[in-house]
Order: sequence, then structure tokens, then C-alpha cells
Amino acid sequence: MMIPKVSGEMITQWMPEWVGLHFDIQELKGGITNQLYRVQSSDGQGYVLRIYGERTELFINRDVEAENMSRLEPLGVTPKVIRYLPDRGVTIVEFIPGSSLKNEDFLKEDLWDRILRPVRIIHRSGIQLSHVFHPLVEVRRLFKMIEDLHRDYPEFDIQGTLRRLEKIDALAGVAPSEYVTCHNDLLADNFILRERGEGGGEVCLIDWEYAGMAPAHYDMADMFQEILVPRQVEKALLSIYWEGKEIDYHEYLTDLFKPFPDIYWFLWSLIQLNVSRIPFDYYTYGKTKYENAQKNIAALREQYHLKI
Repeated sequence: MMIPKVSGEMITQWMPEWVGLHFDIQELKGGITNQLYRVQSSDGQGYVLRIYGERTELFINRDVEAENMSRLEPLGVTPKVIRYLPDRGVTIVEFIPGSSLKNEDFLKEDLWDRILRPVRIIHRSGIQLSHVFHPLVEVRRLFKMIEDLHRDYPEFDIQGTLRRLEKIDALAGVAPSEYVTCHNDLLADNFILRERGEGGGEVCLIDWEYAGMAPAHYDMADMFQEILVPRQVEKALLSIYWEGKEIDYHEYLTDLFKPFPDIYWFLWSLIQLNVSRIPFDYYTYGKTKYENAQKNIAALREQYHLKI
């Protein structure tokens, strides 16, 4: 069933203390998991309504997501949670005035420190999240969901790819005790460059649905596979993030993790193809992710002479 268009009456049902206010409501385009609306109230406050997509509980534990955001809020690099309404399928968060980054923004050297600042703050916060995002375990979990849907995609060598990921995971050898707080969905749209004013010019991170304890190198690999910048830019970003220390080692580990996010989002897209009502070409999106993963597996063989 399609979600009805959001109205002021619906908002005041969710937030009774807002009765009497008037609202300017604008649907935000581009969401492929949830329906998103920007709400400007007549008292000058701005919010984002996130209405959960159909069957997103397959991927996202909303209780954990809300808990994560509350734990991370004191760091000052995430939106504040205004109201969590799981029974209504809605979360209301602070709207951060600013603009989301685009892939080409990651080519701008004057932004590099600001882009990496919130990532480092989160990774080095020492905050423990209840969800553990083990990359290999997660891709296996999504593959099991596809099997349970009884859908077959013979054009993709999914099982063979999972066997290769098992070998790569063993080579990486990152124990869960070494995991740090991670975002796990660092696409450009989730970086918000604040407008002028308090905190102006700083970058915040939004959309914490997939956050959990994970390898820092996985989070960086996920970012690289989303922004798709040239190799020399990756190296420059890694040098800033790791403060110029052991860059060859960190580059190697990041390269090892690159196939994992692409296969995760590939499998995710095949599941969404079967359950989501959001109009989006999940198949083509997933196919691109799958092909990118295969290219990175081949690059690991060529560059590092790995037998995978």
C-alpha cells in the first residue's frame, strides 16, 4: 500500500505539541529506502520526516538505529532525534541547513579535512554501538534472504563471489575486538556541508540506519566505492585520515574491503527489487555494484598477487 502524502494534520498527530503551527512540507527526492520530507514550521524550526519504506525491517533495526543516533548525538556531527515513532513507522530528526555533497566535491582539496573530520570523530569516539556489522556475516545474511525469497539470478556468480570474500576476509584478519563505531553507508549524499552560522562550513553525517561496530577500513572502502574518485585522491584522503602513518598498509587493508560494500549493496538491491514499492531501478543499481566488486577482486589479484 502506498504511503499517503504527508499533511500538517498528520504531523500534529505525531507531534501534538505542534498543534497550532503551520507547516511548509516538501518531499525530498532521491531516497531509495524511505520516503523523506523536509518540514519547516511557522515557529522557524526545520525537521526531516523519515517514513520507513516497506519491509525495511529486513535490513534495519529501527530501535537500534534510534539508540545509535542518541549515543552519537553528543559528538556534534549528527542530526538530533526529535521524535522516534516506530508504531507509526516514522522518525523525525533535526534538519541541518546546508547542502549534501556530490561525488565531485571529494575532488576538492579544500574540503578534504572537513569531509574526513566527522568520520574520524565517529571512528575514534570510543562509543560502543550494540549492533556489530561484520562485513562477511552481513553479506551472507543478505544472500540467505534472497534464497528465502526463492529468486534466482543466474547471470551473477553470487556463491562464487561469496567464496572469494571468505578468502579476502581471512587475509584481512580484522577481529571484532578491533572494530570501531562506523557509519557503513558513506555515500556523498550523507555528507552535509553546513550553511553559514553556528557550525557553518563544517560537515555532518546523516542517515545512520546501517551504523554499527565495524572495521574502520571497511567504512573507508565503502566511501571510496560510493564516491569513485581517482586512485591518487584515495591515497591523499587515506594519508589525511591516518595522519601520514603506515599508508601502504592502510591502503592494502582498504583495498581488501572494497568488494564487501559493493556486494552488500548488490544483494540489498536484489532484495529491494522484490519487496520495495519505491520507484527506483534497483536491478541496474545492483548490477553496477556487482560489476564494481568483480573489478576490485581482479585488482587484488593483479596488484597484490593474491590467490582469491
